[in-house]
Amino acid sequence: MPLSTDALSATFSALADPTRRAILSRLAIGEASVTELAQPFAMSMPAISKHLKVLEHAGLIARGRDAQWRPCRLEAGPLRDIANWVEPYRRYWEARFDRLDDYLRVAQGKPKRKRKRKSK
Repeated sequence: MPLSTDALSATFSALADPTRRAILSRLAIGEASVTELAQPFAMSMPAISKHLKVLEHAGLIARGRDAQWRPCRLEAGPLRDIANWVEPYRRYWEARFDRLDDYLRVAQGKPKRKRKRKSK
């Protein structure tokens, strides 16, 4: 099933902000409360809550409930979807760099290097 453009847009939009990327980096270590997530930032709790809502809307985090503790956790599925979407472009650039490397070797009078074939 193809990934919805709207899901990709929501994920990219959420990742566009450095505060939200920092929150995701913190959650990659493990669950954290909203208060813990807010500590490194010089912003109000309502501002942090807005960032968390954007991340939650994009499916990048989930919020739980454990008595008085409201942990947030990373949901990496949308990040995998982004990685899958970017993969063809990565392969494209790697091929371009390989051709540039070959050109530079020839220009310097060195033999072309032999490439290993990638198995699929």
